[in-house]
Amino acid sequence: MLAEDLNVAFPVTFWTIRSDTAPDLEPSRLRSQGPSPFGPREDRGVDPIRIDPTHVILPRNTEYEVFSVGGRGHTLGALFLLNHRSVFTKLAPPVAPIAEQAHAEGALIDLDKHSWPWSMMLVPVAKVDLFELSNNSVWRTQFGFNQAPPLAPPWTNLEKDGAKTLTEWGWLNYGFEVYYALLNCGFKLMPTAGTASGVHPVPLGYSRVYVHTGKNFGVDEWLRGLKAGRSFVTTGPILFATVNGKLPGETFSSKRPPGDGIAVDIESISEKPIAQIEILVNGEVVESVVPDLMKTPAGAWRATVNRRVTIKETSWLAVRSIEPQPDGRKRFAHTAPWHFVVNGQPYVPRRVQVQYFISLMEQEIQRNREILPPAALAEFEAALQAYQSLQSRAR
Repeated sequence: MLAEDLNVAFPVTFWTIRSDTAPDLEPSRLRSQGPSPFGPREDRGVDPIRIDPTHVILPRNTEYEVFSVGGRGHTLGALFLLNHRSVFTKLAPPVAPIAEQAHAEGALIDLDKHSWPWSMMLVPVAKVDLFELSNNSVWRTQFGFNQAPPLAPPWTNLEKDGAKTLTEWGWLNYGFEVYYALLNCGFKLMPTAGTASGVHPVPLGYSRVYVHTGKNFGVDEWLRGLKAGRSFVTTGPILFATVNGKLPGETFSSKRPPGDGIAVDIESISEKPIAQIEILVNGEVVESVVPDLMKTPAGAWRATVNRRVTIKETSWLAVRSIEPQPDGRKRFAHTAPWHFVVNGQPYVPRRVQVQYFISLMEQEIQRNREILPPAALAEFEAALQAYQSLQSRAR
């Protein structure tokens, strides 16, 4: 952590890959091969482990990563419980009782990957807090997981390098577009990042989330900031932005749209020159700027952008910057959203996005019908109803 200046770490202490086994300290993936050569994990309790005043480990975290149901190989996916109090003994699925206990203990629930079969069920049912805009499939060495989704978002044109494979930028945009669609549906998910450092070739510090805490670091303030969205996610660039002087995560409420627009002020600092800075409203790029660049005394590149943006209805806004690399890959930074509530009205989702989530749930109900117990299957049906309920106000 000190070597990479990583201020907050969430080691996965408890883990399971089976629906019939509660998370525990033994690396369960290796059980069939005998004792793990790495030994069991250690439960260090609930208190933060402080390395120094600005570096801390939050030691009690759990991953449910279900690859078998009732002893039968059947992938559902993963989710993380971050910074919980008790040791979880509940089995998954179903997930709602686990999520309720986690939230009651003040924990945050991280979706892990948007591409898991059960992920879009988890959002309304488990009331997920965090969405990984950069996850452990984004490696600094090379891109590792390039399989295109069987049901891709139909409103996107994801960059591919084969009939069934995505480029790294295509994979990242797949995640961005799913995140934007969920925001459009009114789910207030905050962005985060993950590495699986020590398992995947992602060194500490490559895929991370930065949280604004003010002049002084405090782990409680950091956690509150992560949940509130006072943050940005990055694989390289630093990205500072304010809207009307406020940090990401802010909600503005007004009787009518701001007639003179809103002020968006952006600063991005990067190792290689930033090619473009984009301002998004409800997932659409409304400003794409090739910024003027200035070399800093430390040898980095600094870009600044100042714009006024029109908000016409209840909306969200976010900023991202893109840093091309000499090998053709792209690094990025992406803020959490600002929210604008106009005359108390809800978000208006896009019909094609709502239908996409409905189709995913219908597909999963069919796939799981003969495998999951009734309580678990009912969660997919509840998620389907949640998405169907959005159709009446979709556009």
